[in-house]
Amino acid sequence: MYNSADVTWTLVAAFLVFFMQAGFALCEAGLTRAKNTGNILMKNMMDFCIGTPCYWLVGFGVMFAGSGALIGGFDPFIRGSYDFGTLPVWVYAVFQTVFCATAATIVSGSMAERTKFSAYCCYSAAISLIVYPISGHWIWGGGWLAQLGFHDFAGSTAVHFVGGVTACLGAWMLGPRIGKYNKAGTPRAIPGHNLTAMALGVFILWFCWFGFNGGSTVSMTGDDTMISAGLICFNTNLAAALATVAALIVSWVRYGKPDVSLTFNGALAGLVAITAGCDVVDPFGAAVIGIVAGVLCIFSVEFFDKIAKIDDPVGAVSVHCVNGCWGTLAVGLFATEGGLFYGGGLAKLGIQLLGVVSVAAWVLITMYIIFSIIKKTIGLRVSEKEELDGLDIHEHGLTSAYAGFAISDPTYAELDVNENTDLGEDDITKASPEKIAAAVKVTQEAPQLPAGLDSGMHKVSIIVQLAKFETLKKALNDIGVTGMTVTQVMGCGLQKGSGEKYRGAEVDATLLPKVKVEVVVSKIPVEKIIDTATKALYTGHIGDGKIFVYNVAKVVKVRTGEQDYAALQDVE
Repeated sequence: MYNSADVTWTLVAAFLVFFMQAGFALCEAGLTRAKNTGNILMKNMMDFCIGTPCYWLVGFGVMFAGSGALIGGFDPFIRGSYDFGTLPVWVYAVFQTVFCATAATIVSGSMAERTKFSAYCCYSAAISLIVYPISGHWIWGGGWLAQLGFHDFAGSTAVHFVGGVTACLGAWMLGPRIGKYNKAGTPRAIPGHNLTAMALGVFILWFCWFGFNGGSTVSMTGDDTMISAGLICFNTNLAAALATVAALIVSWVRYGKPDVSLTFNGALAGLVAITAGCDVVDPFGAAVIGIVAGVLCIFSVEFFDKIAKIDDPVGAVSVHCVNGCWGTLAVGLFATEGGLFYGGGLAKLGIQLLGVVSVAAWVLITMYIIFSIIKKTIGLRVSEKEELDGLDIHEHGLTSAYAGFAISDPTYAELDVNENTDLGEDDITKASPEKIAAAVKVTQEAPQLPAGLDSGMHKVSIIVQLAKFETLKKALNDIGVTGMTVTQVMGCGLQKGSGEKYRGAEVDATLLPKVKVEVVVSKIPVEKIIDTATKALYTGHIGDGKIFVYNVAKVVKVRTGEQDYAALQDVE
């Protein structure tokens, strides 16, 4: 009854598809900031580990336990009788499980850097329990789309479009990352911290896609099947290569230089697009599908970034949603039997379009309900402070995913806290005017420098929370301080040793991200600097920061040779 070649081929393909989790983890971590690396890795691990039991419990039965038009059946723990030809049920089950996990993990990238970890676990479970299995039944389980002749060989719609639509909706409901857009709505670039990891992730995904598409034959018996598997793998590789070249050329022409991350995104776009029709198109059709996918990817990223204002840190919406749609429709254009460009008319294209629209409607409605429930209960988005400090420290107690390395980028400390900070909640208790006045009085009554040692020039060093930096900068600018040195630092005060643990052992001190602002003044009284900074920073909570004042013995302006008071006048 069973065939060893078919079983071996399908299992090896399943193992390759599972290894795509490593590719997604590296790609997403590389395209986001270092302070969120641990969070990205945890999400890519847990969507598979949560999705596997959910799919075993409910999802597989919903997808394959019957031939109803809308839903399969209910077969908890896969105990029913199934006929998958030459494959035992458990071989086919593990193959389908890794596909389900791929749909869930796509969402992680677009919602990165501001989503609560608990919320991610909840909606990842929902995708594996019900969202992916129902639309998957329509396409692969004998449902109404399959009965109409809808063709999606390996999952441009069933996997990638489902994940991409969810990613788009989730990123829209979350809102953009803090600092992504200025007050005029112009997007700011927030580069990923590790393009090496991103590139390795894309190479892993490309390698695993041979299992994703080629393995979807779930057979290696007979000449026809072997010829088909070879064509599928050739088309897959050709489309990805030409999509990469197309993305390279378009980015080069459009931006003046070939963009690294967008070129690699183009490779993934080509892989997604060819997935639906890799078994029914010839290499010429695969080539066109890939070229269009690479071009689409570039303009799609621009559209969502600049026009739709949907902040997608890794380009998941453009790769999986847009090109999942394109690849599915391309079957109706390039299929050698029934495709529009091969004399088949509009019938197949119409069915493909119907499938895309219906799956989009299903995913949007169900996931909007799921996201809304999560938002009203445990919340979708972390607080402003948690987002600015990084999810690693607040969500996982991880000081840094790169312990022992100094990772500092003061550029992104300069964030306007009035932009994109409507998170639906405020984790800081606003201090009353009386408390602020009392705090200022304490600083004013503090012992002053001995008169004999006072040069009249002072260096004021202020340690401040990242979230309060822009408030402090504006307050200092208002009193005439226009020059300052800003450094992003890690530090802790007396509240160190907060009980966080790493691999079961308690961490001695929790180093938190801070900003150190230094100014040197002579004309402006140092007491005025202290008074202004205290009012700007005071909340009454631990971590408000500290102010240090130093007497400056001498200042020399290198360009002019001016000294002391004269040397400071153009930097106050």
